[in-house]
Parts: sequence; structure tokens; C-alpha cells
Amino acid sequence: MATRSSILAWEIPQTEEPGAVGYEPPPTMLSFALFGGLFVLIGTSRGSHSFTHTMSPRLHFRLYHGCYGDVMIMETPGIPCDNTRMIACGIRGSEMFAEMDLKALQSYQILIKEIGLRHCVDPALIAAIISRESHGGTILLDGWDHTGLKFGLMQLDKKIHHPVGTWDGKEHLLQAVGILTDSIKAIQKKFPSWSVAQHLKGGLSAFKSGTEAIATSADIQADYVNDVLARAKFYKKRGF
Repeated sequence: MATRSSILAWEIPQTEEPGAVGYEPPPTMLSFALFGGLFVLIGTSRGSHSFTHTMSPRLHFRLYHGCYGDVMIMETPGIPCDNTRMIACGIRGSEMFAEMDLKALQSYQILIKEIGLRHCVDPALIAAIISRESHGGTILLDGWDHTGLKFGLMQLDKKIHHPVGTWDGKEHLLQAVGILTDSIKAIQKKFPSWSVAQHLKGGLSAFKSGTEAIATSADIQADYVNDVLARAKFYKKRGF
């Protein structure tokens, strides 16, 4: 009966000693060397160049800002300061309100990110609108505002839209964020020479008051838009 060593000797062709004239390494050695070299190359590449530009915003949320501009580089003064608002205004005022709503919004974080990916909208922007419109739903009565005219986390006006789904459900957010993106695209088409930031600000204002209300950049609701952008920056830094 053949021993294990004799079987191995039979399976691996005997060749010249390394360094001898005419020496050729066995195919198994060549394959191992090629595989080992490839492994080292991949390992070196991974070690020196981290894959920060992944396509999944779930892994690197701060790199994902959707299709309508990066809110983190857009200038905003936050809530305007005037005689009626001397303390809760500016960037700090917006951040104060955003922080008050943070706990309520965190319960919707997974859903907000899913809807953001579906519509290519920064989840932080969606969170900011929800904060501004309904304080994360905490001030609503069965999903409606105190007038009974606006519905859901993003407060769709029933006189203009036909709200669908439950007030804090996926169907409602899909509809509302879809209306937001339609508003931004309408502003892009209406004012093609505007910058990315102007298109987003105009779209936010149109979401609130309608596209027809905007004839020039001066018609953008600065109070609403600047507050939303400041809150979006706050939420972006907290995982949205």
C-alpha cells in the first residue's frame, strides 16, 4: 500500500533544484506566488487608501447629501433676529429648537434615511423640515395642526395636496418628500441660471408657499429657509 509521502511524491512532479540550469518551478508554486502577490497588493491598497467614497450612505452618512446640494457648505444665518426674537434667533436659535426635537426625530431616523435614499434627498434636510413644521410630530393632534388644515410630520396642506397614509408613516413621508423634490426641480427649470444653493432654497420656499409665489430670488422665504438649513446642519452632525 502506498504511503502518504509516496502519494504526495507522485502528485507533485519532481524537478530540478532551485538555481539549477533549466529549473522551472512547479505550476502549484507559480499559482501560489501569484495569489500571494495579489493578496499583498490588495492588502497594501486597503491600508493606504481607505474606501471613504462608498455608495452606501448608511455607512458614511456625512458623505451623503443627495442630489440637491450639500447643506453643510451652504451659508445660513439661521432664524432672523428682530425686536420680537432677540434670544431664540440666529444659528444658536435654530440649533436650540432642533435639539428640542432631536429625541422625537430619532424615532423616525431609519425611516427618514430610507425615504431620503429613495428620493435622493439629504436625510438631515428632511429631519429639519419635520422639526420646523411639526416639532417631530409632538404638537400635532391625530396628525393635524391646530387649524385642522395641515397633516403629517411634514404638514401637507389639504387645500393644496391630498395627504395619504398615516400622519407619521412611510406613505406620508414618500408623498411629502416627493412634493419637495418636485418643488426643487420646478425651481431649477424656472431659474436655470441660479446656483445649486439658490435652487435648493427656492425649492424649500416653494414647498412651503408654492412655485408660483417665486418670481425672483427676493421672493424666497428667508425666515423659513435659513432656519431649515441651520437645523439640517445640526441634524447632519448627529447622524442624519
